[in-house]
Parts: sequence; structure tokens; C-alpha cells
Amino acid sequence: MILQLFDVLRENPPAFFVYLGAIAIAMVTGIAFHEFSHAWAANELGDDTAARQGRLTLNPLAHLDPLGTILLFIVGVGWGKPTPVNPYRLSAGVKRGNMLVALAGPLSNFAFAFIASIPLIFGWVEPIGDFDRIEHAGGAEILGTFLLLIGFLNVILGVFNLIPIHPLDGFKVLLGVLPDGLSQPLASLSRWGPALLIGLIVVSFVAPEYSPLRWIFNGAIDLFLEVIT
Repeated sequence: MILQLFDVLRENPPAFFVYLGAIAIAMVTGIAFHEFSHAWAANELGDDTAARQGRLTLNPLAHLDPLGTILLFIVGVGWGKPTPVNPYRLSAGVKRGNMLVALAGPLSNFAFAFIASIPLIFGWVEPIGDFDRIEHAGGAEILGTFLLLIGFLNVILGVFNLIPIHPLDGFKVLLGVLPDGLSQPLASLSRWGPALLIGLIVVSFVAPEYSPLRWIFNGAIDLFLEVIT
């Protein structure tokens, strides 16, 4: 993510720091809300493992993974500290309970994006449209920019986590909706998930025009912009 802002830093340092601040707030709060939602869902379903480990909180320090956070800032893709869940304590059962807990994270990001976008939808504030105007922007425009980036990055975070590749939430959701005859063989392939995910991320930087991740993210962002404009 920071890599994409280097051109802005050279051309307009004030704009760089405004956008960097907005991105930092959006990422940290998005990850915290995502992992808190996993913990909350598990707790509601009867498993207090995360709560006993101090994860039932919106404090970002409880949820940030050092490496995942660094990568998130640098390349725009990262992760939070995994929320501990004991699926055998979930009242909905192992399979369905795992699915519901996993789904809570991405859904919370979409909800967060929508809430942050309400002032933009109703036209109460507007984002800064031109980097060169940032020195003359008022508080409402800066707030609009922060809210837009919070919405934008939470949509990306939610969509990314719904990709059905282990260890992302989407893999658990997929296992939860498939019949046992399909979900069990698929679960046995989970060990290949991290390598596949890394490969997709590398492709998005080496050959972005062929990147499935770029296609997915661009489609999600286009839909998000249609909703708020």
C-alpha cells in the first residue's frame, strides 16, 4: 500500500501524510473489528476461548499481528492475529459453528464500510478529489477522505478474507456450506492453501493484468463506489 503512495510522496508530501494517516486508521480499525467479530461470534455460540485470552475487545493491540500488519502497510495485503476458537464448544456444531464464526469477520468489515460511508452517501461530507488541493482542504473534506478510505479498505479486507483458500475465512465458509462428501476431501487439501495464496499475491504485483485478486478487488470497489455515489 505504501509502495503505491511513493509517487504521491514525491509530488505532494502533505497529501502523502494525510492519506497514510487515513490508511493506517482504516487498516488498524478494520483488522481490530474483524478479529473482535470472530471472538464475539464464538462467544455467542458458547466458546469463550477468545474472550478468556483477552480477544473480546476492540483494542487493536490485542488483534494486530506484527508481520501481517507490516505487509498490509507495504503491499496492501496482510492479516491480523488469528482468533482462537474451540469448534467443539460451539453450540451450532463444529461445521456450522466454524462457518458462522468465520463469516462474522468479513461481514463486520462490510458493515463497518457501510457505516463509515453514510455521511458520503447523504452528501454530508465529500472526499478530496485532487492531491494538489489538500493544503487548502477544509475539515469536512479531510473527514470525507478518511471515511472513503475506511470504507474502501474495509471492503477490500472483507472481500479478501472471503476468498475460499485456506487459511482465509472464505475457506471455512465454503466447508460449512458444502455437503460432507465434498467438504472433507477439500479440507484435506488445506495444506496447499498458503502456497496458493502467496502465488496469487505475487501474480498481482508481477503481472497485475492477469491477477484474479485484482479482478476481484476492482469489481468489489466498483460496486462499493456505485453504492455510495
